[in-house]
Amino acid sequence: MPDPDLAAEPDAGRSASGRGRARAVGRGLAGAARGVGSAGRYAVRQTRRAADAQGAGASGLNRLFEMHACNTAGDAAVAISLAGSLFFQVPTDGNSSRENVALFLALTMLPFAIVAPLIGPFLDRFAHGRRWAIGATMAIRAFLCWVLAGALADGSAAMFPAALGVLVASKAYGVTRAAAVPRLLPEDLTLVKANGRVSMSGTFGVAVSAPIAGLASLVGPEWVLRWGFVLFVLATIAAIRLPAQVDSSAGEGSLTWREESGTGPRGGMRMRIPPSVAFALRANCGPRWLSGFLLMFMAFLLQEHPIGGWSSTLLIGLVAGAAGVGNFIGVLAASLLKRINPTHVVTFVVLVDAVAALVAALLYNVVTLALIGLVAGLGQSLAKFSLDSTIQREVPEQVQASAFARSDTTLQLAWVVGGFVGIALPLNAHLGLGVACAALAAWAVLVLASARGRRTPADARQGMQTS
Repeated sequence: MPDPDLAAEPDAGRSASGRGRARAVGRGLAGAARGVGSAGRYAVRQTRRAADAQGAGASGLNRLFEMHACNTAGDAAVAISLAGSLFFQVPTDGNSSRENVALFLALTMLPFAIVAPLIGPFLDRFAHGRRWAIGATMAIRAFLCWVLAGALADGSAAMFPAALGVLVASKAYGVTRAAAVPRLLPEDLTLVKANGRVSMSGTFGVAVSAPIAGLASLVGPEWVLRWGFVLFVLATIAAIRLPAQVDSSAGEGSLTWREESGTGPRGGMRMRIPPSVAFALRANCGPRWLSGFLLMFMAFLLQEHPIGGWSSTLLIGLVAGAAGVGNFIGVLAASLLKRINPTHVVTFVVLVDAVAALVAALLYNVVTLALIGLVAGLGQSLAKFSLDSTIQREVPEQVQASAFARSDTTLQLAWVVGGFVGIALPLNAHLGLGVACAALAAWAVLVLASARGRRTPADARQGMQTS
């Protein structure tokens, strides 16, 4: 008969060995957790240090960075949710889906296109509510994200107006934010650099939010929207916490499009838009139009006609990711605008966008799709920084807040027009991209011709001096 003590010894050894391995794994996980925590705290400290640099912490501009990071993170969550649910998984065929999107885009975006030019003058007249106006665009999106999450789960008809309402509020935010940045500008920071850092904070927000939203999408698109709800609530709080000088318009004037310069009825300075600013703004409409066009046209085209064996979701992500990379490169390259004439930059961007669209139309494949996304993102970023630089150089400080608000309004409308064209065209890659190329080329010719026709001898001498 075997000795029970001898039989128990191997079991005890195995048990002790198992406990030892468990303790080792536990120590390893604890060490990894401490390492991740330390890295996270270090990243947060470095991020805060970068946000506070060059006087941004003292002026309160860092709070706007935080708000904008939450805003773009929320927008990214909404985009990820809609890309895989609302537009492509409704119980209709592709044409009906496009018709529904076009209908609600018309019902929702067209009123915005009519009202948008009034936002800048409204904020100028009632300037003391500017923080609340910015916060309202966040709060509206938080509410609509929650409504949309429930509508997606229940299959309610409220999903389309809620989703497109989020898009409208997002565009309105761009207009209201543009007027806030000059009011928080520290002495050690130029307006172009400040706008570049705002864009960088948005890129950081997307980089943090997108992986979390991607994991939430594995559970369901409604959970991505609930994550967006949390982000927009945080953005609402950040908007309300903006410094009081955001509401101050003391000493500021307004920019007019047709009237002559002078003094406004309320005593503020009124200035007609300078020719160089008008040229840069018109040229910027081309890249912004392309952005709206690509978003709508490529989303439906790649869903209905994916390339080869590639997944449509992967292809859409490839185009969007390439555009994001291009935008990030443009932000990093903004410092070059000191040594390059902004007028040359915006002209070059429109022409390169047209060439990229032509190449994609002739050689339609995965590589050219990524190329046009990269070029569109890079071009939009560089053109916008060129416009900002031109406004800063040509427009007096008293009128810059009005100039930025009105320029952003115009660019939002160009995006809307591009989106409409993208929905209206047949789902044919060569035709659609060929139309985009023709539209951009025609717009470039129109902008250059109008600038040449309106240029006076005094303008020409000034251009020779500044070149």
